[in-house]
Amino acid sequence: MKKLRELTDAKIESGRQNNPEFMNGVDAIIEQEKAFEKGKDAIKIGQKAPDFELPNAEGKSIVLKSLLKKGPVVITFYRGNWCPYCNLQLRALQARLDDIYALGATLVAISPQVPDGSLTEDEISKMDFIVLSDQDAKVALQYGVAWQVPEFLAEHMRVDRKLDLEIVNNGNGNVLPIPATFILGQDGVVTWNYVNVDYRTRSEPEEIIEALKRLS
Repeated sequence: MKKLRELTDAKIESGRQNNPEFMNGVDAIIEQEKAFEKGKDAIKIGQKAPDFELPNAEGKSIVLKSLLKKGPVVITFYRGNWCPYCNLQLRALQARLDDIYALGATLVAISPQVPDGSLTEDEISKMDFIVLSDQDAKVALQYGVAWQVPEFLAEHMRVDRKLDLEIVNNGNGNVLPIPATFILGQDGVVTWNYVNVDYRTRSEPEEIIEALKRLS
């Protein structure tokens, strides 16, 4: 099976071939955001993660504190089901979910999409992890990974992709999470994290599994 980085690299290369002008623009934005250290305020290893209560895909409230009673929790923030890089990541995590669960951990994926919009019913039935909706990006902000979407990308979504984030996210049309993953010990303290403002790159499931092994 291909690594997630191989799949995302292939997606990036495909984008460069199909729309080089747009991808060059993304490169420039990412370099600028990195220069401004976007993501530097993300909660750090050794810090206590904020508790939260968010609805799942069926509208049921899920509380982080309750999940931590069962064991470590892996929290990954993603932009939404309209993001191809996010979908690659979620599929890769689903493929390694047995390994994550074998280490006693719970996997939680959080996006700003409305509860019934993050995944279709068929997709939900195939995903064995928890999908939560952070519509106003308050939890993303608490974790230091809320990102004001640059106008270049917002225009691309509106014009080229016909994507209205205000509808998709139930009012929040300009803030998305920086794709990030945090591993919390049962005490709620961050033991491992991955934060990268370049939404085209993600942590490998294997890295998460190795970090969970060290925790156990």
